[in-house]
Amino acid sequence: MRPYVLTGGRARPRQRLAVETLLETVDPDGTELPVTASRQERMLYRMCRYRISVAESAAHLGLSVSVVTILACDLIDAGYLITRSQVPKAQLPDVHILQEVLDGLRRQLSA
Repeated sequence: MRPYVLTGGRARPRQRLAVETLLETVDPDGTELPVTASRQERMLYRMCRYRISVAESAAHLGLSVSVVTILACDLIDAGYLITRSQVPKAQLPDVHILQEVLDGLRRQLSA
């Protein structure tokens, strides 16, 4: 099926989602999509019960990231999906602590 058919002719999503944005259903056990939802929306919704990224869902659906982003935005706007930001990267330790460890290792090795 052509992408413009799946997206209702839209080429841009209503909001920006990064490819690493995690998608998750609002109610993983209860809410069902309306009968007007497309097959692709239903498949995406089912996948999101297990928190999945935009890029992963595009790969599983065999669709482009831009199409999946538009479908996901529709489901987010309708209240079926929520987004989770990427897991934050660990903060780097303080440079002073690293220097103390390095100095301690040097003392140990020279003794």
